[in-house]
Amino acid sequence: MSTTLDWLLEKEDPSVRYFALKHLLDRDENDGEVAAARRAIMRSRPVKTILGAQQPEGYWVKPGSGYSPKYQSTVWQILFLAELGADGHNRQVRRGCDYLLAHAQAAHGGLSAQVDAEPRAAIHCLNGNLLWSMAALGFGEDERVTRAVGWLAASITGDEFDEWYASGVPGPGFRCAANDGLPCAWGAVKALRALANLPGHLRSGQTDKARRMAADLLLSRDLSKADYPTTSRVSSDWFKLGFPLSYTSDVLETLMALAEAGYGRDARLQNAVDFVLSQRGADGRWRLRHSLNGRMVIDIEAKGKPSKWVTLRALRVLRAVGVE
Repeated sequence: MSTTLDWLLEKEDPSVRYFALKHLLDRDENDGEVAAARRAIMRSRPVKTILGAQQPEGYWVKPGSGYSPKYQSTVWQILFLAELGADGHNRQVRRGCDYLLAHAQAAHGGLSAQVDAEPRAAIHCLNGNLLWSMAALGFGEDERVTRAVGWLAASITGDEFDEWYASGVPGPGFRCAANDGLPCAWGAVKALRALANLPGHLRSGQTDKARRMAADLLLSRDLSKADYPTTSRVSSDWFKLGFPLSYTSDVLETLMALAEAGYGRDARLQNAVDFVLSQRGADGRWRLRHSLNGRMVIDIEAKGKPSKWVTLRALRVLRAVGVE
């Protein structure tokens, strides 16, 4: 482990170093090395390139809700900046978050994928990704985020939810039109990740219920098979570990979300843990099997090569489930 950990702690990759210090070595945010790594993130090539592509108004590529073009526009840059550990106090980061919230929020509070913020384009995976990102970037106190959290929880539980699935909005229990009206496990992963990392003031009985429903759906199947409800075949993306992810998920991210939600020692995770262990190379590292390379503003890692990001996630998960 020490050789692999040393690799993750290399200063050439400050984002990975920052998260490894925090999550593998339990360093406090005020620790000198952690603080130095956090500052270095903003000078790193991926973050500088993403911020360099931002328009003065705060959006990327074109104005509007920012969902398309995929992986180039505002939605995706906010997600990628959060994944990289960007500083939410940075002026450009804040401008991007503020622009997105101002232009993507539908009347009911959910964040929409459509330019005119139509309610029915507010889907669970999108809201999960963005609400996790907003919390990570320090926007948890924003009233618009509070409204979006309320919509996400209500749309999952069905409690006091007026926009039903029949109208095109994703319905209670993670039903989604993109999955032919069946519960969408990808949406559940993204929502669970957001709900498990909410600031304390945003948690409620309803968000707790939504978090349990997400976990119940994900744990209702063997994660190593991921045979969740679908009218087609199980997506191979589940088994190709990658970073960064988009609206899709994989076994490793699902394990991480469940661990963050308090299910790390659940016996039902064992087969998935075994799958993750089976993907580790003889060098103690995991390779990047799935990527968005060629479609993002900047590629993060080389596909097929040992991945610091996948390795970091894998070690975090193994630690959470008690496998050191």
